[in-house]
Amino acid sequence: MHSAVELGSVPAVSGSSGGDGGGKNARTIYLGAGTNARYRAKTKYAPNVVRNQKYNLVTFLPLVLYEQFRFFFNLYFLAVALSQFIPVLKIGYLVTYIGPLIFVLAITIGQEAYDDLKRKKRDDEANSALYGVLDASGSIRQVPSSKIKVGDFVKIKKDERIPADMILLKTSEQNGACFIRTDQLDGETDWKLRIAVQPTQRLIDDRQLIELNGSLYAEEPHKDIYNFIGNLSIVSPVTGNESTTALNVENTLWANTVLASGEAIGIVIYTGRDTRAVMNTSHPSTKIGKLDWEVNRLSKILFVVTLLMSFFMVALNGFRGVWYIYMFRFLILFSSIIPLSLRVNLDMGKVFYAWQIHRDADIPGTVVRTSSLPEELGRLEYLLSDKTGTLTKNEMELKKLHLGTISYTQDTMDDVTINLRDAFSSYVNMGGFAVPNKGRRDLTGRIADLIEALALCHNVTPVEPDALVASTPKVTYQASSPDEVAIVKFTESVGLQLVFRDLDVIHIKATCLNSQPVFEYEILHVFPFTSESKRMGIILKNRLNNEIVFYQKGADVVMSKIVQYNDWLDEECGNMARQGLRTLVIARKRLSLELYNEFDTMYSQAKVSMSNRQANMDQVISNYLEHDLELLGLTGVEDKLQDNVKPTLEKLRNAGLKIWMLTGDKVETATCIAVSSKLVSRTQQIHQISKLKTINEANVALDQLQRLGDNTCLVIDGESLQLFIDNYKNEFIRLAVKLPCVVACRCSPTQKADVAKLIKNYTKKRVCCIGDGGNDVSMIQAADLGIGIVGKEGKQASLAADISVTQFSHITKLMLWHGRNSYKRSAKLAQFVFHRGLIISIMQAVFSAMFYFAPIALYQGLLMVGYATVYTMAPVFSLVLDCDVTEKIAMEYEQLYKELLKGRSLSFRTFTTWLLISIYQGAAIMLVAVWLFDAQFIHVVSISFSALIFNELLMVAFEINTWHRLIVIAEVSSLLLYILSMYVLREYFDLSFILQISFVWKVIAITAISSLPLFIVKFLRRKFAPPIHVRLVAPQS
Repeated sequence: MHSAVELGSVPAVSGSSGGDGGGKNARTIYLGAGTNARYRAKTKYAPNVVRNQKYNLVTFLPLVLYEQFRFFFNLYFLAVALSQFIPVLKIGYLVTYIGPLIFVLAITIGQEAYDDLKRKKRDDEANSALYGVLDASGSIRQVPSSKIKVGDFVKIKKDERIPADMILLKTSEQNGACFIRTDQLDGETDWKLRIAVQPTQRLIDDRQLIELNGSLYAEEPHKDIYNFIGNLSIVSPVTGNESTTALNVENTLWANTVLASGEAIGIVIYTGRDTRAVMNTSHPSTKIGKLDWEVNRLSKILFVVTLLMSFFMVALNGFRGVWYIYMFRFLILFSSIIPLSLRVNLDMGKVFYAWQIHRDADIPGTVVRTSSLPEELGRLEYLLSDKTGTLTKNEMELKKLHLGTISYTQDTMDDVTINLRDAFSSYVNMGGFAVPNKGRRDLTGRIADLIEALALCHNVTPVEPDALVASTPKVTYQASSPDEVAIVKFTESVGLQLVFRDLDVIHIKATCLNSQPVFEYEILHVFPFTSESKRMGIILKNRLNNEIVFYQKGADVVMSKIVQYNDWLDEECGNMARQGLRTLVIARKRLSLELYNEFDTMYSQAKVSMSNRQANMDQVISNYLEHDLELLGLTGVEDKLQDNVKPTLEKLRNAGLKIWMLTGDKVETATCIAVSSKLVSRTQQIHQISKLKTINEANVALDQLQRLGDNTCLVIDGESLQLFIDNYKNEFIRLAVKLPCVVACRCSPTQKADVAKLIKNYTKKRVCCIGDGGNDVSMIQAADLGIGIVGKEGKQASLAADISVTQFSHITKLMLWHGRNSYKRSAKLAQFVFHRGLIISIMQAVFSAMFYFAPIALYQGLLMVGYATVYTMAPVFSLVLDCDVTEKIAMEYEQLYKELLKGRSLSFRTFTTWLLISIYQGAAIMLVAVWLFDAQFIHVVSISFSALIFNELLMVAFEINTWHRLIVIAEVSSLLLYILSMYVLREYFDLSFILQISFVWKVIAITAISSLPLFIVKFLRRKFAPPIHVRLVAPQS
């Protein structure tokens, strides 16, 4: 198959003698069949393969086992299980040690294998997608995406995903334009305009691309999706002269974007891991919840306790005999202190929490994709949110027009239509609006001027409907900014419709008139919007009257210096901003033919200057156009927020979360949304940092940041943010985390992930990231908990997330209710399982001490298996049904969430409390049993074990806050099972003994001595030191 010759960087271009396999150099790609073919074999670039798998056949088992044995108690139980193969250390049945460990590992390995196979299936689908590639004869051959190489000419059809980074050479549109959807790359749902390289666009036949003689230079691969530098050099077959065309980002088609209109042919410049999409995507790492790490840490403490107990047992025996063997046997006897059932119980609990979340009718469509993290919902302190599609619907609507002396809202737009109709009737009759030299123009003319300016000053292109799709609307509008689409839709609604646009002309139809005439305007120059200029302009020539007009619109901060003096603009812009509206100032300047020609000459010279080109062009525009503009009016556009965003953000802020907004959008847009969504409260100041270029500027900005009060919101652009991350990472994050709100704009996907990691590493707090687009995947994967929203931008974010939701507002209930329950329940469950293991180990220690510190098991075989399973597992696990507060209280008093952030439900203090309880109860049961049944010591096993079971069932009952019928069933059924087993397990229980009245009352007495004091203490604490939710609710009741 033919492709353009795939050459690496040659010395003349990049200083490298060839590709390095990863393509980490600038590269020159030679065009033309057979040209420089000898270099093809020498140059290798990254294969164009999509790979999201975490494992392969070789790494799967080692990596999965490594992840499992990172947990101390798994490693501990592996050592205990292996010790049972040594005869001198063997205690009890081997299966009681090996079986549970194998069971837990088998479930984990199976789940990981299943998840990775699903990822492989998705990868295979992407890699096997077929694309048309031009061969040496100019014919189209279908090639799998994974086989596409640098230099291939690839033909893309409408709605096809771009398989690799390409330069656009030719489109089906005569003017060389096409639109792409970039939602999976930068998160923006608006279509982006791309322009084909003009020398190749003019070729009549696609096959002529194969016959080109020349080369394409592309800069080295990097992450920046907004910039590209390259050159296309073509040698004329007639004259032999070489012409060079500069390439920029407008000529690119990045991988993972989608062609939205027509057909296109591009030449591949980057593949696989060299593409912008892959470079901005990080591979997922295995996430482990904070509670799991806390349990792991407590397991280490319990191991030390076990070690000390074993050491003291042999020490108290005077280190007699083979004391180190006895010590190891004691270690194994006390191994139940760190119960393997803890992992089983916690994992089952997580599955149950995920099931509860899934079936919650208030948050339909919510899916827990990582079932090991529900408890994280109750520990979050930072929320990092995307803007477009997450906080907003990305649906713009023009809400307000202001002309200085009068304003129009949606209720009064009919008046605009009436005035527009009157003005355009005169326009048709007179061949153009009258131009007053002095005095104020009448209101009708002013309204018409503003609406005409809005209908013309933009970069919107109308797209004709698809004839094959009946549901397609009459005309759709596409632009790089949803603001512009909203304004053009508004002008259509009031009677001035954009019907056609290409690179040369604009046609608008006056639908406000019965005759619906179409007016044509010739595009002479377009000055696109940039984040630096904060404005866009266009020079048009009216073909009806040959009038030349320069229209400009932009942010008030720059336009106020360009327009003629007025006394209302700043005030009204401030009023609209406080309403959360995005403002644009509209102005114009009529140009004489002589003035325009002079400008055109100077501007053309500036465009070809070799040094300071952009500065020279800006200077010409400033000198000839951008001064004393006639102010036409002001627009206020609303970006519709997602449902219930405002109350959601308010609740989360009250719950103690610090909220950051990370977006790829412009500073002005993001600031407006931060205000309208109430992310920034009315009392907070906004401090903006943008366009920092040097370290000195960053130093000054840091000093200013340090002087800010705690009631300030920081707005920072991506360029400045990167400067801080590269040079002052710790200083910046130290100041930023103190602020109640931060808005980061123009962020790349990698920057979003970097911010999440920075906050995690610096604060050691739990970070949640939420987004809805492919550009949010890296951020979601970098977070402690990632939440993906299923929305207009597809499912890529929701599939990569730990939890998938359908609305931003659903996270309130996820955190305040489900997060609370998951954390509190798991914390109680973990401590209770620890208690269950500790108490029996204390009893074992007391028993061994009575028998001259001999390492003999008190309970063996089925009793030990039954203790951790059928006798106590159901009641203990039923703790996952308990609630300390009702759902209504949890949702109404979001301040309760702050208590969870302190981590008091599972801490060293609570652990120590449970440790002391276990020591007391274990010692009490064993010592009182020996004292009461001194004459019947032979029955000490049945006596103490019965008291132990009854004690555990009572302890569960004491811990319950809200009884559930399943909890009652678990308690009663476990009790009945134990009583029944006493009749079955005759080798452990003597029926003639246990049926005596003395056995019954003495066991009850032992249980009372071990458990009732704890119940009394708990009752007194609740009465005199009630928990915070009781104190919060009491004043309201």
